[in-house]
Amino acid sequence: MKLTKKSHACVRLEKDGRTLVLDPGVFTEEDAVLGADVLLVTHEHPDHFDEGRLRAALEANGAAEVWTLHSVAEQLSAAFPGRVRTVGHGDTFTAAGFDVQVHGELHAVIHPDIPRVTNVGFLVDGAVFHPGDALTVPDHPVDTLLLPVMAPWNKISEVIDYVREVRPRRAYDIHDALLTDLARPIYDRQIGALGGTDHNRLAPGTSTEV
Repeated sequence: MKLTKKSHACVRLEKDGRTLVLDPGVFTEEDAVLGADVLLVTHEHPDHFDEGRLRAALEANGAAEVWTLHSVAEQLSAAFPGRVRTVGHGDTFTAAGFDVQVHGELHAVIHPDIPRVTNVGFLVDGAVFHPGDALTVPDHPVDTLLLPVMAPWNKISEVIDYVREVRPRRAYDIHDALLTDLARPIYDRQIGALGGTDHNRLAPGTSTEV
């Protein structure tokens, strides 16, 4: 598959002329959803889910589908009947030629006073795992981990331990809009030295094969 990093938590996966887009939110370029055949959304927070972007993608492609959890699906399903599918932990499905497994149930704790929302992670083609806003460890080997490197709910020691626990062949940073360029070398060095895997960072708009 071809993986293209978009800003923050969004990535595009392409194979055999079909395109899957994960978590296009308000920090993501508007063109991130263009041409999408499948859209996956891990949870309802606006940096992962922008309703306007998803509506635009569904209107542009009459065959496009969204697969997500209930809190997101209920905001779209009435306008696009039969094209917005609700999924949860343990589900598997195939969409536009992509095989997807669903892992996880809850968003990471931001603060004990803030209620936790639901959150699912998506393992695509048994290879690329996007955990959303949680440090979910799937019960399946992961070749490429999309690593939430900087968020209000995590710290770098947790990120490093997460990489060690998942043990992917390689990890690419996501959830990085809050990480300044000044701090990136520190994160790159520590995760690369201590994570025990091939740690990488893609600039928005750049691609790699996975």
